[in-house]
Amino acid sequence: MQKTNIQLEALIQELKKVSSKENVNIWKAIALDLQKPTRQRGVVNLSKISLTANDNETIVVPGKVLATGELNRKVTVAAFKFSKEAEKKISKSGKAITIMELLKENPKGKNTRIMG
Repeated sequence: MQKTNIQLEALIQELKKVSSKENVNIWKAIALDLQKPTRQRGVVNLSKISLTANDNETIVVPGKVLATGELNRKVTVAAFKFSKEAEKKISKSGKAITIMELLKENPKGKNTRIMG
């Protein structure tokens, strides 16, 4: 089924291309998660990120990050979408970026974990 979100389609294609070029499976896994219907994509609260992430780690959420809980770790969170409040809370102790920005910053996917 064809996606109607052109930006999402472009992101999925870019993830697959970089996965193949760099021989890194994490990008392909994220692309497959993003291909799922919206209702099946991951939704992650900051409290879950705070419980499971390590300091200076990069967390990728192929879905949406919500603001429930507090983030008490210095992490980079890359996601397809953020609630406005989640983005504010992440900015206090870490960094909130898009998956495309992460792909450009870290094409090898080092120190990156998928959550969602």
